Amino acid sequence: MENMVDARGKACPQPVICTKKALEKLESNNSLVTIVDNEVARDNVVKYAKSLEYPVEVQQKQQDFYIKITKQDGIEPQLESRTRQVVLLSSSKLGEGDDKLGDVLMKSFLYTLAQSDDLPAAVIMMNSGVKLAVEGSPVLEHLMELNKKGVEILACGTCLDFFNLKDKLCVGNISNMYTILEYLLSADKTLNF
Repeated sequence: MENMVDARGKACPQPVICTKKALEKLESNNSLVTIVDNEVARDNVVKYAKSLEYPVEVQQKQQDFYIKITKQDGIEPQLESRTRQVVLLSSSKLGEGDDKLGDVLMKSFLYTLAQSDDLPAAVIMMNSGVKLAVEGSPVLEHLMELNKKGVEILACGTCLDFFNLKDKLCVGNISNMYTILEYLLSADKTLNF
């Protein structure tokens, strides 16, 4: 018998957290179905299940998504990380003071990071930092280069919604606070800008 989590109408990161709690209680080789009502929640729950290496099936019924996750024996969650370093960008500018200088410094920072041999596991963007990953951003090419080299690029979905930029995201994935916190807590080092 399948267990159900109805996460329709729940704000980020609640669908992932509800799914996590239900999976923790679920015995191995059983299935859980999480129901969500938007694509971002669907993608976040699917990404979480895949991080656990559990089989996932998604079925759309009208406006809702039914995500079937089968819990398997002996699989522990693992957050992929090459260097276990994470860069958190909470602003579209680097440093405080002059905004034009902040733009120049951010562009220089991301260019230098993209050219580095010591790459972080992820670049996470929150607050106005999400503006770096959208159409018209002067640093898109650097973020794309990082992504091409295997760096996970994550943009806060709540922040993209706040700035009405969700449909303008050009690089990386829309993420949620649960996943962002998981990256930050599992990192050996976090660089915060």
